[in-house]
Amino acid sequence: MRFASPLLLLLIIAPLWLAWRRWRDRRVAPVPRIGFPALRFAMSASTTLRTRAFRLAPAIGLLGLVVLVTALARPQVPGDSEPTRTRSRSIVLALDISSSMKATDFQPGNRLEVARDVLRQFIARRAGDLVGLVIFAGRAFLQAPLTTDLGVLDRLAEQVDIGQLPDGTAIGSAIALSLNQLKNLPRRSTAIILITDGANNAGEISPVQAAEAARALGVRVHAIGLSSADTFQVALNGVWTVRNINARLSGRDEAVLKDIATRTGGQFYRATDLDMLGQVLKEIDPLERIEVEVNETREWRELFPVLTGIGLALLLLQAVLGVTWLRPLP
Repeated sequence: MRFASPLLLLLIIAPLWLAWRRWRDRRVAPVPRIGFPALRFAMSASTTLRTRAFRLAPAIGLLGLVVLVTALARPQVPGDSEPTRTRSRSIVLALDISSSMKATDFQPGNRLEVARDVLRQFIARRAGDLVGLVIFAGRAFLQAPLTTDLGVLDRLAEQVDIGQLPDGTAIGSAIALSLNQLKNLPRRSTAIILITDGANNAGEISPVQAAEAARALGVRVHAIGLSSADTFQVALNGVWTVRNINARLSGRDEAVLKDIATRTGGQFYRATDLDMLGQVLKEIDPLERIEVEVNETREWRELFPVLTGIGLALLLLQAVLGVTWLRPLP
């Protein structure tokens, strides 16, 4: 079940407040009254069903108000679902969050901020696809398993930041964790998009071992190396320093990434700025899709009319009982 207007559920506070007021008033000591000894015999009279049910009418009214508020929020239940065939891909994004991603050569912001924003744009175009997110530094972590819920995936991608994992660059571990999400899926439509700015220097699995595993499973790895030929600023412990990036992503480091892509049938890209990174992801976009069968809910049934009728019936019942069987003495 879902609610088309969930914010209206906040109106339930009103009947709950009324119920609390009634309960509080019952606990307040009654106003002193003059006693009539001639009526003392009434104290020993047995309690009737009508007496016990005297407070039933207000409770029915409060319940009716709660039901009406729930109706206003438009609860919906899924209608008939029909099997349909769609063309889908399965993609795991592996994003480097090591400290070197603080480099500010990718404007605006540092490398991680730019890569994260571009990935979120990439995710927004994945309607119908299964997409997952792996983050890695000194070790790899599954930030989001494969899902078609792009809204949830976008929020999880937005939360990614440097410092979530021990520092380092475990490329092999990141590929292996990504493969664990894709190993049982059709080969022709699976891929890993690896985004890093450094060489593998952590983890128990080497990039070559991970690449061979990907090739055995038929999963392509597209490697994107973030780099620049210029100097850049990086914040370490709050102190800004200027360093040369050439030593960070050397020709040897690029060779490793190229080898990973070549072994798995993917492509290697060197991205040196924001525009190039976005262009690289657009080139990766046309991966081959395969047809899969899913159960699709084509319509949702509204419960508004039913709940509205129940709520009005309860309010009417309160009114009728209040002037008939549960009518108080004048």
